[in-house]
Amino acid sequence: MTTPLKQERRARASLGEWLLLGLALFVLNAAVTFHNHWPTPWIEVRHDLSIELAVLVGALVAYTAFVRPARRWVLVALAALFVALTLGRYAAVTAPALYGRPVNLYWDAEHLPKIAAMLAVVAPVWLVAAFVAAAVALLALLAAAFHWSLTRVARALEVAPMRRALGALAVALVAVYGVGRALDLRVWRTFTVPVTSVYLEQVRFLYEAYSADAKHELPVAPLEPSDLGGVAGADVLLMFLESYGATSYERPEIAAVVAPQRAALVAAATATGRRVVSAFVTSPTFGGGSWLAHSSLMSEAEVDDAGKYDLLLTQKRDTLPSLFAAAGWRSVAWMPGMRNPWPEGSYYGFAALYGEKDIDYRGPEFGWWRIPDQFALAKLDAQEFAGKNRAPRFVFFPTINTHVPFRPTPPYQGDWRRLLGDAPFDAAATRTSLGQSPDWTNLAPAYAETLAYTFEYLAGYLRERPDADVVLVLIGDHQPAASVTGVGARWDVPVHVVTSRQHIADALVADGFVDGVGLEATAPAIADMPGFTARLLRAFNSSSPVLPYGKGRDSAR
Repeated sequence: MTTPLKQERRARASLGEWLLLGLALFVLNAAVTFHNHWPTPWIEVRHDLSIELAVLVGALVAYTAFVRPARRWVLVALAALFVALTLGRYAAVTAPALYGRPVNLYWDAEHLPKIAAMLAVVAPVWLVAAFVAAAVALLALLAAAFHWSLTRVARALEVAPMRRALGALAVALVAVYGVGRALDLRVWRTFTVPVTSVYLEQVRFLYEAYSADAKHELPVAPLEPSDLGGVAGADVLLMFLESYGATSYERPEIAAVVAPQRAALVAAATATGRRVVSAFVTSPTFGGGSWLAHSSLMSEAEVDDAGKYDLLLTQKRDTLPSLFAAAGWRSVAWMPGMRNPWPEGSYYGFAALYGEKDIDYRGPEFGWWRIPDQFALAKLDAQEFAGKNRAPRFVFFPTINTHVPFRPTPPYQGDWRRLLGDAPFDAAATRTSLGQSPDWTNLAPAYAETLAYTFEYLAGYLRERPDADVVLVLIGDHQPAASVTGVGARWDVPVHVVTSRQHIADALVADGFVDGVGLEATAPAIADMPGFTARLLRAFNSSSPVLPYGKGRDSAR
């Protein structure tokens, strides 16, 4: 049975107590209303209000007045709750700034250990240790600050004037929030989105992921009809350029660094009798989740979340690798960034799957993504593209050096034969590269430099293999993190097709591509990822005659 508070601690409060109460409320409110300081992982405090704090204070007022003052264990529990709410708020405001999408614990949790391992390799040991120590200290400091603040509130509630003031304030804030939201008045926007709604959203994500009734539909449909006659006898190299996004055209400071090397790719293609056509397409993901883009393109299905990806792997359907394999190509997955087993790879129908260990790189390691993409391409060429009397290859090759944190960027080696030797790079060039470290508050320069490196080695490869009959498909998997692109960036990525077969380039231009790499920064995407697959297969069909190809396969190196 509840009884009213029988005895007040004091009938009046000093000015100092009012000031300490104000500080306590400020700390608690700021903990669940702060915003992200874009484009960094840091936060900033604004003049927002928390409806959750107002409800909590109101509940404490009622409990203190009609039951008893809050006991110590209650305050400890509430301090732990505020730590959880603060972490939830941080995830809610930081994920959109870094990844361009809301936080999703179902997606993100399984990758946190991999990200931690990557940072442990990229960053110095002392910095990692300092970060861990600082994180532990910060959590302890937050818990202590919240416990102190809640204790000040609890003590204030034992003083009648302070309790009445807090009760009136809580009721007023709840009323303003409720009426303002119901009538869509500007005043209710002074309140931030409740952190509890973030956690409820995560519960919904988990329900959708694990509930059979909530599974997303993924219709089984055949690939765009194509007999692949337009690429008969050619090697088809599908390279997903990690984090290559439309921002490389849109942000002037990035475009200024990348544009000369993109132009060098066109010059190398022209010099070797090839042509480049380009377009923007829309990725199903942003800032991460590369496998969603890979599977969307190779299955010609829009796989834009983890549930659809899981569902895809249960379906029997054609994929690009299986289609090429059925037509006589050897389908190969060439994955220098794959450190762990990838059982899903068997779904796509690859005849061979090469991971980091299989590629056998023994040169200097360049951070977590230790294998230079240029070496991986040279090794692929030597291992799969050598010889005359062989089946053509279809190769899926996701690159890794343009993955966040973008540094250290490997040096470019102009002597391609040296790449596969014991000393692929000069010692000075290696030291300069390994001396680079990411600036987490400004990743754009490193991003631009690693893209420039990518187009430099791609142009070099075309010049190194002038007579190779290869159709090179270069496509971004997704935009880089929002810390690079800016707030509200589109989800579009560039695609470039390099080929000596004019009819393929003509068919793609007729389907929305433009000649060269000079895309207008504001040009719209011509399709989503599955739509691009359909365009590619139409261009690869034998509806147009195959033009004679120069001197033939591998006639020169």
